[in-house]
Amino acid sequence: MKRYWLLLILPALLIVWWGIGRGDSGPVVHFTSVKRITISSTVATNGKAEPAQWAAARAEIAGVVRTISVQRGQVVKAGQPLVTLDTAAAQSALTSALAQEQQARTETATLGHGGRPSQLAAIEDQVRTAQTTLEIAQRNYDSMRRLASEQAATKLQVLDAKDALDRAKLQLQAAQDRRQTLVTSSDKTDAQARLENAQAAVALAKHQLQLGTIVAPNAGTVYQFDLKLGAYLQPGDLVALIGDLDRMKVMVYVDEPDLGRVGLGMAVNVTWDARPGQRWWGRVDRMPTEVVALGSRTVGEVTTIVENPNHDLLPGVSVNATVVSKIAKDALGIPKAGLRTLNGSDGVYKLSGNKIVWTPVKTGISDVNSVEIFAGLGDGDKVADRVVEPSDAEIRDGMRVRPVFD
Repeated sequence: MKRYWLLLILPALLIVWWGIGRGDSGPVVHFTSVKRITISSTVATNGKAEPAQWAAARAEIAGVVRTISVQRGQVVKAGQPLVTLDTAAAQSALTSALAQEQQARTETATLGHGGRPSQLAAIEDQVRTAQTTLEIAQRNYDSMRRLASEQAATKLQVLDAKDALDRAKLQLQAAQDRRQTLVTSSDKTDAQARLENAQAAVALAKHQLQLGTIVAPNAGTVYQFDLKLGAYLQPGDLVALIGDLDRMKVMVYVDEPDLGRVGLGMAVNVTWDARPGQRWWGRVDRMPTEVVALGSRTVGEVTTIVENPNHDLLPGVSVNATVVSKIAKDALGIPKAGLRTLNGSDGVYKLSGNKIVWTPVKTGISDVNSVEIFAGLGDGDKVADRVVEPSDAEIRDGMRVRPVFD
């Protein structure tokens, strides 16, 4: 009889053992809870820094550097001298131009008074002499006519006196004409033109002399300056770069697919490998108008303005930049590793008892670690992570699992 009961109980025990063993045979799956978090959608890339406001001081004339008044890193005011060039040639040109101006001014004044004094005196003498000669010829002619009327002079003598009178009149008229034509309006116009040309030459020489002193075009910090005494500069050569380092312009290179996630006014976080742990914050100031090739990338150059009150961020350095495109506060979120795609739809494996259930979800923004859930899950739901033991195990809808909660 006992043997009969053992035969009946043994299969039942085997069935129970098989069921228990089968329940423990599911894969180990790690689960995380759906919870409220803050998610920042960002675009991480790189960029280059330069002052937001800067200007270049350049040589405008050729010359040798004779004095240097500034050094790299110095704060200067607009118009402050930076370097002085050798101006001996410019000074000589100014001296010559001033002499020509004085000569032209004297000539203009002389012509304005009718001519040179010596010329005027000579012509006046000629006029007076001609007038005296005319008076004598007139008296002689009148005397000859009176004597001829008394038959005391011949007609030939009267004609000779008349010819002498006419010649005296012509001489006087010629002298008077020379006095009138000593200075013409054309002479005065030419002299005035020569004076104006001389004045222009003086102004140019003074300007060239002033250009020998190269000054700061704007106020700021001299952040590039490499000149030495004796260096020879050609017109257009760079002397210094001067900028306001309080605000830096960081040109951020955003890959073409990410440009749609970036907009004006978005916050920008900048780091520099040379100063680990330090951050600078700014805003997107200008969007690109085209995409350009940058090595193997196609990027848009996004202009950002970053505050740099301590001048720690230096011009010309390469930086890391993160554009914060959107922030969702108090959002339902799960780790990115928990989001899966099945048959073209986003979803998760949610824990229900000791089984996993495929649950479609609607997602929002995401950051490096988390993704926002709009619909499909509730606060506190348990979602399967990517960690499965054994690692090659496949999970599927309705599968029994051994949950581990992180």
